[in-house]
Amino acid sequence: MGRMRVVIAPDKFAGTLTAVEAADAIAEGWARRAPGDELVTVPMSDGGPGFVDVLHAVLGGELLAVTVRGPYDDTLPATILRVDDTAYVESAQAIGLHLTAEADRDPMRASSAGVGDLVDHAIHSGARRVVVGLGGSGTNDGGAGLLAALGATADVPLDRGPVGLEGLSRVTLPDRPDVRITAATDVDNALLGIVGATKAFGAQKGLTEEQLLVVDGRLQRLAELTDRKLAGEKGAGAAGGLGFALMLLGADRRPGVDLVAEAVGLAAACQGADLVITGEGAFDFSSRAGKVPYGVAEIAVPALAPCIVLAGRVQIGARETRAMGVESAYSLVDLVGEERARQHPREALAELAERVARTWSR
Repeated sequence: MGRMRVVIAPDKFAGTLTAVEAADAIAEGWARRAPGDELVTVPMSDGGPGFVDVLHAVLGGELLAVTVRGPYDDTLPATILRVDDTAYVESAQAIGLHLTAEADRDPMRASSAGVGDLVDHAIHSGARRVVVGLGGSGTNDGGAGLLAALGATADVPLDRGPVGLEGLSRVTLPDRPDVRITAATDVDNALLGIVGATKAFGAQKGLTEEQLLVVDGRLQRLAELTDRKLAGEKGAGAAGGLGFALMLLGADRRPGVDLVAEAVGLAAACQGADLVITGEGAFDFSSRAGKVPYGVAEIAVPALAPCIVLAGRVQIGARETRAMGVESAYSLVDLVGEERARQHPREALAELAERVARTWSR
């Protein structure tokens, strides 16, 4: 039996495990079955919740505690990661969908102003570059709140969510910050239309069918008054349109998974690997649109290492899985049942990894 080099690079399992916890659980279970294998853990993120934690775990750096506005003008603690002259911020810390109980969500009023606060704090920390992780947001205001927090003005309130944008007819954008801004997006969607921010993701944030049409129309007006062309760019629809707002400020856009992979050295870690394991809460058709498993699988290909997925749920078949460059996908719920997967996620994931190791470890 030969010793294998196994790279373990999962995303978070939303609501149950952080990416760091998931990587540790997979390594723990795998080691029980194959104690001789060399296990390299590289927790990953697509720019959504856990973005700062993952980068801090791998890069180190200094954590700066700040206070920002939440989606409903409450105040929340947040963290900026400074690594040399780069500041990393995570939009989900200010406006994440997970911050508000489902019964209390009101996406018509939810504002992205808190992300503007985060960017402002990062700039004033002396950073020369600010990287904004976008994903997991509970807002759908086209980034109007962020623009207001950074100095934009209009004839209606920009920081009151989509409801505040009714009747918008004038917008004056702030001066572009004297720093390089990068929008690390978790999806490729444009701002408007059938696959835009609102129609693709608004329902999961709580918008009704009727509200979807209203909000998309208001974001279209915002785009017409600022830069309609940017609204069609890939990633403009990330985080309810925050990608668009950051592009208006001169940001360059990168898929979050690519940016994180580069920062944590995933390609180098995969060189010489016999197997790459990734994972996420739900492995489904959306996984191809900027999510971690697809990004990790793409990096595993040139390293000539097969890639497998361990997920809470697997909702696509073998053909679609292989089309993403993934050899096999294994479901936690199918193995241990939904209740145990939710109540004891770490133990369940370790058990799944132990079983999968029987198939893959030499």
